[in-house]
Amino acid sequence: MKALTQSLILAALPTVAMSDYIGLIFEYENAGDELWTMRLYAEFTESTDQLNAVFGDANSNLYISSENGFYQHFLGGPTSININPALIPLFPSLEYDSWVTIGSENQVANAMLDVGLDWTEFENGGNIETDNGSWFTTTLDMQSMAGDDLRVLIGQFTTYGMDSQIYGIINLQGTQGNFETFVARDQYFGWLVPAPATIGLLGIACFFYERRR
Repeated sequence: MKALTQSLILAALPTVAMSDYIGLIFEYENAGDELWTMRLYAEFTESTDQLNAVFGDANSNLYISSENGFYQHFLGGPTSININPALIPLFPSLEYDSWVTIGSENQVANAMLDVGLDWTEFENGGNIETDNGSWFTTTLDMQSMAGDDLRVLIGQFTTYGMDSQIYGIINLQGTQGNFETFVARDQYFGWLVPAPATIGLLGIACFFYERRR
């Protein structure tokens, strides 16, 4: 069942001057059977802007969590590379599997790679965490471009119950303008607004954004 979604954008102010990367945006959907699905995007101002990597390193860890755990389908996997669209008509709940990506929602023409990430905990419903890992594409891969809707899909995360908070901090690398590289660290997302002290520390900007599908 599709639902009207209201998205709270919480993005740490970028560490370099950027005019084209706006921040993170997410949308919720009621998937039925007490499942709720979040789709997380990086939003841009130009269709040719690109998101090339989501990463964690020693300076800025990557962390994605859900209070009630993540739903994982037995035919899915940790990334969109593992999603075979031909199986969804036979196993409809596969559509709501939890996975990460750069742009593509299934394995068709999907050139994404990952390195340094242990997906074991995530595939068992737990967190994604790394201080030395990334999922990424190259600047030659069309899936990394913002396109007409000016956003690039980062991941789909399904949890149990609307009251189960999905939240995290990620780091992004991409290109904008005349193929100028940007890095945006400590990008926070989630329904819960961090404590004032945390907002001050990270320089987090927050506002509400509403979309209809």
